[in-house]
Amino acid sequence: MENPQQAESGLDKSLFKRDGFPPLGSLIPTSLQHVLASFAGVITPAMMIATTCGFTPEQETAIIQVALILSAIDTLLQQFPLFGRIGSGLPILTGASFAFLPALQAVGGEFGFSVILGAEMIGGIVAIIFSIFYDKIRWIFPPLVTGTVIFTIGVSLYPTAIRYIAGGAGSENFGSAMNWIVGLVTFAITFGLTNFTKGITKIGSIFFAMIIGCLVSIPFGMIDPSGLTDAAWFSLPKFMPYELSFDPAVCITIAIIYVMVNIQLIGDLSAATAGSMDRMPKGKEIGGGIAAQGLVSIISSLFGGVPTSAFGQNVGIIVSTKVINRWVFGGAAFVFLASGLCPKLSALLLMIPQPVIGGATISVFGTITLNGIRILVKDGLTPRTCTIFGVSVAFGLGIAQVSGSLTGTGMPGWINTIFGTSAITPCAIMAIILNLLMPPEPVEEESKLRVEDDDHESEGERA
Repeated sequence: MENPQQAESGLDKSLFKRDGFPPLGSLIPTSLQHVLASFAGVITPAMMIATTCGFTPEQETAIIQVALILSAIDTLLQQFPLFGRIGSGLPILTGASFAFLPALQAVGGEFGFSVILGAEMIGGIVAIIFSIFYDKIRWIFPPLVTGTVIFTIGVSLYPTAIRYIAGGAGSENFGSAMNWIVGLVTFAITFGLTNFTKGITKIGSIFFAMIIGCLVSIPFGMIDPSGLTDAAWFSLPKFMPYELSFDPAVCITIAIIYVMVNIQLIGDLSAATAGSMDRMPKGKEIGGGIAAQGLVSIISSLFGGVPTSAFGQNVGIIVSTKVINRWVFGGAAFVFLASGLCPKLSALLLMIPQPVIGGATISVFGTITLNGIRILVKDGLTPRTCTIFGVSVAFGLGIAQVSGSLTGTGMPGWINTIFGTSAITPCAIMAIILNLLMPPEPVEEESKLRVEDDDHESEGERA
């Protein structure tokens, strides 16, 4: 069946299919808008870990370089699964993740970067084991659970977009009028192109809006080209630049966080697939996606990098445009790889002001939330569904919004590390537990009996 976006715009149909190579005129902007929306998210966790661990400028450059290269590898594995098993084969963009950041900062500040790398390797192994057994435990993640998690992912991304529009956390002029002017202008252009144009300007609205947003930001002095001059043209990452140290307590804590982030990945893959392909991902696809991230995590520990996960803002782009061609994501991965090997290209992308990124991406975050609702209401909103959904979201968003709520006297530090740093983890855990504990709706039992009676009648008629 023809995609509505394709029918409306007359775009090449390969954009809306997994296979086939789209024309370059369509491929380049649709790939680059994924890069522009996520580039800051790829390098920022690496920069923050470098600050926590007291890295030299050379070491900070190296960890950013590895983050970009591994983001490319992970994204390529998700599009072109290794041996048909390591990678999801689904439309998703992955890269260095904020999800691990609070825990890694706590570990790095107390134990050092070598302990982070040791725990990262163990976490990668745990992720691979989780992927192997996922098919046997996927019953724990029915649409009710994944829909609740997807909804929470969408809502939890809203502050990220506002933070970008306001200038980025820690910026000297955070919340200033000029940041909001640039952010809102970029948003208005994105909104206009998405809703009032056709063809490539509609599908690539984020890319074109960010280009215009950068031009608008120039008179405000928000683009600094100084880093471009000093950056090198080519650089290769070093193998084993740091020793790997294994602290049992840290490894256990980080391994638990890996499982929680894998649950988030299940939600992201489900949101992207349901919103763009109108189906839920298969167990093999999700298992492959988790396995790829486990493998990339092990590689990352050997090259001095940080773990990867899916980018929620890019899930929003996928759902809103329905562009799922694997070469679109492959093109984004190529830019990440080139940026990692060519610091000058990386420096060029770093010049994009954060208000431009926020203004261009805020419009797509709502699509993730609505997709979660769509999955929830597919089988009807029963009292049981509403209870599980409401309580899980209340715990998830409530804990995340009250800073320090899990850091009081007598509360172990690992509790806050696992449950207090992201709304998604407590929401997912609560949804899983409540779904297992609460009895089925009486209507569900009656329906089941009715189906069984119909089956018996059919057998009798056949006899």
